[in-house]
Amino acid sequence: MKKLINSLVSSNAGFATLMLRVPVGLILMAHGSQKLFGWFGGYGLAGTGQWLESIGLAPGELMAFLAGSGEFFGGLLLILGLLVRPAAAVVTFTMLVAIATVHIHNGLFMANNGYEYALSLAVVAASLLLSGAGKVSVDSWLARKI
Repeated sequence: MKKLINSLVSSNAGFATLMLRVPVGLILMAHGSQKLFGWFGGYGLAGTGQWLESIGLAPGELMAFLAGSGEFFGGLLLILGLLVRPAAAVVTFTMLVAIATVHIHNGLFMANNGYEYALSLAVVAASLLLSGAGKVSVDSWLARKI
């Protein structure tokens, strides 16, 4: 009976978390690369830093580096399924800071630069923080090897 319950509870857990990790990781990497490297139409560290200082987040370039690194490297780790819980914690924190400092005053909707998108990313990251990487991950592979 215990074996049956375990298989029912965890049968698709590996693929469910993989389906969350990969697209969210790609999105986070893209946004982080805008801040860090100026890719995909971003402004890089200097431009993002100036904007962050203009809204009161100083020192701007350091804040841009921290936000960009949290998104880029957090997203990369989510895709790989490596250190997923710590990466998800960093991403969750980064998104909550973005909501509180940039988006909250604009309301919910993205069309008004609201917080709906950052909230969605934060919730997915928080879910991965609780669930872990799942079966299809480097974390799971390493756990089996230890």
